[in-house]
Amino acid sequence: VQLQASGGGLVQAGGSLRLSCAASRNTISSYTVGWFRQIPGNEREFVAAIRRNGGSTHYTTSVKGRFTISRDNAKNTVWLQMNSLKPEDTAVYYCAAGPNLILSSIGSALRYDYWGQGTQVTVSS
Repeated sequence: VQLQASGGGLVQAGGSLRLSCAASRNTISSYTVGWFRQIPGNEREFVAAIRRNGGSTHYTTSVKGRFTISRDNAKNTVWLQMNSLKPEDTAVYYCAAGPNLILSSIGSALRYDYWGQGTQVTVSS
């Protein structure tokens, strides 16, 4: 599975961005999809994930209530709507696809098999 992340950019604090993760073939429905972010010198950090059927979503504490992950398997796409952005949200954001992970593993980057190329999100203060 090849993933293409897009939608990043420069936005002022309090603004919004919508990231997209598109799969190359009609297979994304078979995978849990997660969003991670990384700043230079740091490990990749879990942001959000959505299970195959979209019925279950998970977020890291710092983005709860501000970010929403969603998917449309018919469109082979997963989105991350980011509202009320803060400067500390600045990072390269990656989408990733993995098997039907149990809850304790869903935030582990090591559990995901396929990764997109990343899209830069910069939030100015």
